[in-house]
Amino acid sequence: MKALVLSGGSGTRMRPLSHSMPKQLIPIANKPVLEHVLESLRELGVTEIGLVVGDRRAQIAEVVGDGSRFGARVTYISQPRPLGLAHCVKLARRFLGDDDFVMYLGDCVLAGGIGPIAEEFRALRPAAQLVVRRVADPRAFGVAELDAAGAVLRVTEKPERPASDLVMVGVYFFTAAVHEAVERITPGRRGELEITDAVQWMVDHQLEVRASVYEGYWTDAGRVDDVLDCNRRMLATQARGIAGQLDGISDVRGEVVIEPGARIIASTIEGPAIIGADTLIVDSHVGPNTSIGTGCVVRATRIADSIVLHGASIEEASLRGSLIGRFTTVAPGQAHHRLVVGDHTRIELTT
Repeated sequence: MKALVLSGGSGTRMRPLSHSMPKQLIPIANKPVLEHVLESLRELGVTEIGLVVGDRRAQIAEVVGDGSRFGARVTYISQPRPLGLAHCVKLARRFLGDDDFVMYLGDCVLAGGIGPIAEEFRALRPAAQLVVRRVADPRAFGVAELDAAGAVLRVTEKPERPASDLVMVGVYFFTAAVHEAVERITPGRRGELEITDAVQWMVDHQLEVRASVYEGYWTDAGRVDDVLDCNRRMLATQARGIAGQLDGISDVRGEVVIEPGARIIASTIEGPAIIGADTLIVDSHVGPNTSIGTGCVVRATRIADSIVLHGASIEEASLRGSLIGRFTTVAPGQAHHRLVVGDHTRIELTT
């Protein structure tokens, strides 16, 4: 089985951070979302991955490379304009050939893994198998209606009046039957080739389409609150590991990772938390639920429930629920702030 990972979206809901980096590279527990996706595919035994990219190809390729560190070979597939998920399948036709494949959105995190669902697909080999989850408000998603045996009866993209609370989470398993469906559909009301239309075409033509309900944690990491929540969830699964330097008066509590080259001076690190390599923490309280990236400097600061990216500098601040971009400076101030700041920015807090 091959994989098709879609990483061409612009990430408008993650601005200002997504102005300078693809949303798929925003770190969760100090690891880009896309890396979490690729590690999930490695757990499935997938070794051939097609990665659909837009105008941020160079940035994504710098992180992913040829895929060898994920035990796979990555083929980059360009999508000049975002014309829909089914359009991605169409672009990848040569790469996919007639092989079965899993299509995985590059900003989708399923913390529990999808191994059992993949095995079900391999055993039964329906034309398509959707991964779905129950949500309170399905109107913002593709919605699936199932019969009692798990067969898909109908799929609808973002319906105003959903007939089901089961939504497609961004992971799909397909046989080569999907290619005819993609060729037969036409652009929808958004001007895009919708994967829901391709799935519905298969249902209408009596091909077997099934769905499996995923019960674990899931987010599409498309909004700041989603990213922070996902960071909390992923940090909670890590094991304690101290490879950096602690002075004699610092206090490290709970499940904390301190990477090599990091220095903790006169500070408290409250887990779950992770401190990136070569970061300096002085006279501060970091955590819980906080990721500090590599090469950062944090002085006289209290920060919790936050993500700080590579090279950022924070001094004399009190932050909670914040997302601080790369090489951004948060200058001294005593106010309590929730900040969402893009890369290379200077913020001066006021009381």
